[in-house]
Amino acid sequence: MRTVLAAPLATAVVASVVAVAAPAAAEPANTCPPACNRIPATAWIAPSSIPLDARYGWPELAGVAVTARSPRFRFEELCAGPVLGSDARTFAVAERASVSNVGGQWQMQAQVLHWRGETWWGGQLARDAFAAAVTALRACQQTNAMASPSLTVDEPVRMAAAISGPVILHEYLVADPVNSTITELSLWSDSPPQTPWPTITDTTVLNALGAPLCTAYISSCP
Repeated sequence: MRTVLAAPLATAVVASVVAVAAPAAAEPANTCPPACNRIPATAWIAPSSIPLDARYGWPELAGVAVTARSPRFRFEELCAGPVLGSDARTFAVAERASVSNVGGQWQMQAQVLHWRGETWWGGQLARDAFAAAVTALRACQQTNAMASPSLTVDEPVRMAAAISGPVILHEYLVADPVNSTITELSLWSDSPPQTPWPTITDTTVLNALGAPLCTAYISSCP
């Protein structure tokens, strides 16, 4: 069964996601089985792998993460896209970590979203949420005429993009259907930024963003 995020989810689908039993509370803090009811500390990208760490000294993200009850990706706020009436992300376990700096400096946000329950179903939700995100990013200029998006990496479950305009935003998104998880990293600044963007490949950032999920969600990767 496939879901379409742009259309309302059926009542039965919502019920099946919400009704999943939570795993035992005795799980260690750093790892989880493939399905669990919180974001393990090891799921976050390492601060040293986040662009501009040499300038800003990013913190350990698990230490500043808070629950994201209605998670949206950072680019959606910039693009001023419509809020979906029924969004599968509402039923995900989600946490957000963010760091704010003064104007003209780079801001950072990271999110991890995990769907509990059978991984075949949660993995499909992760794929669909990722596909909907790519579609929304491509349409960014239609909802914000001053924002110009450009996908620099466009793969089945990985995406990197840059949005130019009065605000410059670098967006990274990785979906891992094997453990029903999506992880996001966004950095943005007013234009022109006072600190130049570093020389780093988007593939390097995507690799660093997605790799921790295999450690955090045990037995979910080969």
